[in-house]
Amino acid sequence: MRILLSNDDGYHAKGLKKLADSLQSIVDLQVVVPESNCSGVSNSLTLNRPLNVHINSDGFMILNGTPTDCVHLSLTGLLDKKPDLVISGINNGANMGNDVLYSGTVAAAREAYVLGVPAIAFSLVGKGWNHIDSAVRIASIFVKSYIDCGIDSLFLLNINIPDVSLSAIKGISVTKLGKRLPSKNMIKSYNPYGDPVYWIGQLGPSVDDIEGTDFHAISKNHISVTLLEIDSYVNADISFLKEWVSKIDI
Repeated sequence: MRILLSNDDGYHAKGLKKLADSLQSIVDLQVVVPESNCSGVSNSLTLNRPLNVHINSDGFMILNGTPTDCVHLSLTGLLDKKPDLVISGINNGANMGNDVLYSGTVAAAREAYVLGVPAIAFSLVGKGWNHIDSAVRIASIFVKSYIDCGIDSLFLLNINIPDVSLSAIKGISVTKLGKRLPSKNMIKSYNPYGDPVYWIGQLGPSVDDIEGTDFHAISKNHISVTLLEIDSYVNADISFLKEWVSKIDI
């Protein structure tokens, strides 16, 4: 089993290195990661400059690009052999609800899915890697189960792991995405020269956290497993749109 591992926290992230150490004993692992933190870059590709790859002493391939760049290059010629599965993570923080629109972690997995390779994004809910060893154990169990079960399907999974000890995990829930309220207002500050600078506001709290959502599962110390798709077509009442378009004279 060949697995490609990437992330959005960059080469130095503890979640990446610990998961790589765990997986190397059970699979043929290739690691291709951004050289620095790329949180929040979503599925951006670098098109305005060439990309460089540095092979580190540990064999990790470090790219001066985005998580999507890493996976895209890997699956379109950078690697000698195409992986059977792509893993992204383990992310330092949750990727639930609306987060998946911005997440570089989820984006790396999504790019693999677009290019025809099944993929899983793993995130540890909570900052600071407090229970990263538990999260690594859980992620490794999922990967081993995938291998043992011989699953032969193209899929995109978003897995969020509660930031608790392994013994405190209460189960696994298959979930749908919840929703967050809009982000807090941007924050204005000033640099040492007196020029205004701006920071993106804090994430909004969950607003759709009913039973069955990823937010609810995490609140109950369940591992949240969400099957994602990339079809953005709205299969709902579009009568307003048809009426509007009918009034446009071109």
